[in-house]
Amino acid sequence: MKRELNAASEPGALAPANIAGFSELDRQFAQLLQTLATTPHSDLFLAAALTSHRRAEGHTCLDLATTAGCFLHEELPEVEESAARFPSLDVWEEILRQSGVVGRPGDFSPLILDDAHRLYLHRYWHYEQRLAGSIRNRAQETILCDPTKLRAILDRLFPGGTDSIDWQKIAAFTAATRRLTLITGGPGTGKTRTVVWLLAALQEQSEDLPLRIALCAPTGKAAARIAESIRKAKTELPCSDALKSRLPDEATTLHRLLGSIANSARFRHDAANPLAADVVVVDEASMVDLALMAKLLDALRPEARLILVGDKDQLASVEAGNVLGELCGAGAERQHSVAFAEQARRMTGIQIPNEQIQPTVPVLADCIVELRKNWRFGSADGLSQLSRAVNAGESAEVMQLLRGAGSLWRPLPPARRLESELRDPILAEFGPAIRGRDPATALVALNRFRILSAVRRGPFGVEQLNALCERTLEREGFIQRNGPWYPGRPVLITRNDPELRLFNGDIGVALPDASGSLRVYFTDSAGEIRGIPTARLPDHETAFAMTVHKSQGSEFDRVLLMLPDRDNPLLTRELIYTGLTRARSSVELWANEPILTAAIQRRVERASGLHDAVWNT
Repeated sequence: MKRELNAASEPGALAPANIAGFSELDRQFAQLLQTLATTPHSDLFLAAALTSHRRAEGHTCLDLATTAGCFLHEELPEVEESAARFPSLDVWEEILRQSGVVGRPGDFSPLILDDAHRLYLHRYWHYEQRLAGSIRNRAQETILCDPTKLRAILDRLFPGGTDSIDWQKIAAFTAATRRLTLITGGPGTGKTRTVVWLLAALQEQSEDLPLRIALCAPTGKAAARIAESIRKAKTELPCSDALKSRLPDEATTLHRLLGSIANSARFRHDAANPLAADVVVVDEASMVDLALMAKLLDALRPEARLILVGDKDQLASVEAGNVLGELCGAGAERQHSVAFAEQARRMTGIQIPNEQIQPTVPVLADCIVELRKNWRFGSADGLSQLSRAVNAGESAEVMQLLRGAGSLWRPLPPARRLESELRDPILAEFGPAIRGRDPATALVALNRFRILSAVRRGPFGVEQLNALCERTLEREGFIQRNGPWYPGRPVLITRNDPELRLFNGDIGVALPDASGSLRVYFTDSAGEIRGIPTARLPDHETAFAMTVHKSQGSEFDRVLLMLPDRDNPLLTRELIYTGLTRARSSVELWANEPILTAAIQRRVERASGLHDAVWNT
């Protein structure tokens, strides 16, 4: 049975303009398409509004196949249980294709419907196609080099033993012989060291023509951290000072590298004005969304190398897309081609295990190297074991590890007792840190500990936790508040301001300057401390507690990770894994067992066509 295609509504049909869960932007966009449509229909409104809504949730498209026929409340949890259903797939697609505002791939239409039943906003379909094309092209390109010379360079930089495979050496070989390299691995697997060593290999390989290297990360905090790590790692490099001097000392944010334009989604660097870089390294690449990654690829010269570094198992970007995860195969086991394995053996002396070699693999597979050995924690370390179990979705093993770890886990206290339960860790961890008056010392002290929460609002959300920390510290005499500002206030920047060189994710601390005026002090990518008057700061918030999403790109010595007291679709194994791995040395998890178990069994699933576009070719 088909609906009448030109019907504006039907008896019992949904009243889309009144549906809770859609934002005002979703409604206005959908209403605009209704106005432009040659054949308006309530189901066109629903498809347009839901596609816009999905993009805000991180999806790059709406998967009609999984949505068609569903009850409304299944797709919009904000709606109380309802008997209203979305139309069947064939009916819905017929309505959309006859609307006049939904095109096929390649059409210039507000919405694009592809043959896999994915409905896109045109801009995001275009981003996905551009990125997929650029990735495929770069993955196919190999770089000719002298195998004897490269073997000598790699053997000296990665002497190693023969008891295990040196995947860091394989990563350096991959970067030397390909335009595209993806290096993934969990915390402590040596990703930063690998980057430094492979850049040294590339510089030495280029001899008297120093490579122009751009080192960047999605946030200012991540850029500062990778720059600091690289400066330290360079001191251990087994090469000349002259070669070390050709390696970067500073990193920048992706937005600054590309050249942000105020009040615009465009950048100064694009295909018409590419970056003057021979090698671009992007750290914390899991945080890069689809649109930004597409614009980065547009801005690269064809002959430039791109090296993406990150943990594919971390949370995806806040914006739409899960680019690194999809490029790394969405959980697939690492496989390499016979040709890659033979070339690696000749140029590195390493024999890749037979079970990881296939006669034919997609070209992208030979661009990916996963670092496996954890250098920070031993295989028997509690945090390492816990992270692996969470990542594998083994909730029973996670609970067994937590119960055997003593103080590592405790059930969530009732909301009415939370302030008293948190008093001791707040005073012990934050109290001494905020009493310091030297910006450098205070920044280091504050970044030793952080409370992380899965949610922003509610009794166990970031907003309440920050207010609780401030009350506790004020009551015990550590701070004196006069309005929102006080000495010792940790501040998290939430909006980019290129003119001030402040970017989303930067963390600073408010302290008085020589005249007694409060400034917020930040560490820049070169390790220098600079103070900004409070009145000039872009959007910001207090940062005793942070959401797990906002903590990406940061590391703390100790972490207290807190889950809410009720289940939430945001609670996933990726969120738990990301929160746990923000800790360098110790973590404490406050969560009720049923909530934690449900989160570990739930994966982040984002609708997208990128994986199919780069792997199924």
